Amino acid sequence: MKAEIIAVGTELLLGQILNTNAQYLSVQLSQLGIDVFFQTVVGDNAMRLEETVRTALQRAEVVILTGGLGPTKDDLTKETVAKILDIPLKLHQESLDRIKGYFEKMCRPMSSNNEKQAMLPEGCIVLPNDVGTAPGCIVEKDKNIVILLPGPPNEMQLMFKQHVYPYLRSRSPFIIYSKVLRVFGTGEASLAEELMDIFENQTNPPVTPYAKQGEVTLRITAKAENEEEAKKLIEPLEQEIRKRLGKRIYGIDEESLEQVVARLLMEQKKTLATAESCTGGLLAQKITSIPGISQCFNTGVITYSNESKVKLLGVLQETLDKFGAVSHQTALEMAEGIRNRYKADIGIAITGIAGPGGGTSKKPVGLVYIGMAVPDKSWYQELHLSGTRERIRNLSTMYALDMIRLYLLEQ
Repeated sequence: MKAEIIAVGTELLLGQILNTNAQYLSVQLSQLGIDVFFQTVVGDNAMRLEETVRTALQRAEVVILTGGLGPTKDDLTKETVAKILDIPLKLHQESLDRIKGYFEKMCRPMSSNNEKQAMLPEGCIVLPNDVGTAPGCIVEKDKNIVILLPGPPNEMQLMFKQHVYPYLRSRSPFIIYSKVLRVFGTGEASLAEELMDIFENQTNPPVTPYAKQGEVTLRITAKAENEEEAKKLIEPLEQEIRKRLGKRIYGIDEESLEQVVARLLMEQKKTLATAESCTGGLLAQKITSIPGISQCFNTGVITYSNESKVKLLGVLQETLDKFGAVSHQTALEMAEGIRNRYKADIGIAITGIAGPGGGTSKKPVGLVYIGMAVPDKSWYQELHLSGTRERIRNLSTMYALDMIRLYLLEQ
């Protein structure tokens, strides 16, 4: 089954509002095994909207429109669709009563314009709106299904989840089930080389790589009659990929590095303390964004100046004088200092040059050292990163999280 998504609203074309509805619907439709080949944004213009809908009806069985169901004259979606399908609009009394009840609950008078929202295509499946005024509807005509949904994302998503998803699920013979493997520390090109035979010979399920900042995700997608069958198709391929990539796979689906690290810390009941220079507290911020981490996160300090490194962490002045603030020697003393002074199981420190200025030929922008200390040893990692200041700071934080993760996995 093929579907097309049409977002209606001049404000979308002007960039005043981000079209998150299309993204949400595409994800939901893919889970239903429904292919989306086209997404369109069209303004509040009857002629252009009519042309867009007619084109969509020729190339898709399911056409979903969001927006244009409001009470004003430029809300034209229902009127245009009714014209194309040659179906009259009629007052739906139950919807009108719900709209009146909405305004009564809000202690606001209802404008006569709002009655327009209760005018729906005759014979349609009415989709009640539990958080707004505009009802949606499903119109079945010939070989097409046309679904009208409100534009506000909170209204659209709830209506789709409660009513449209079950409706489409009952009409789709297949589901699409995906599992995402998240990989850190290997570039997309290197990963593609390692998994070349898998990429070249894939059928069902296929594997799709996607490069993000500092990581690569591998989406394994199976098409089957039900979720259980899809999982059986995915399992052997997933195990082969895990066999090849090992610990470089840090998580699945929507897991982040900080979530994985926090979970390992809590499972092992280990405490962590952080000392940051160039990242300015970004590592501590990511860690403390995870609920429940207070039982493991001990202390985080930002030691931007040399003076603060000496005073707060116990870094030796002679180390700074001889090797500089951006050096593995300083990174190690920062990590050891934060761990010892605040009695943590793990101490980790980041120092580097995030740019855009401050670099030299010997110590260029993007040079970063991460030091890590545990009770019986300490070690460091030297990074040579590129890009904007924000990118260097973010990548430094991710590498620090991965150092913690790999250590905890060894335990």
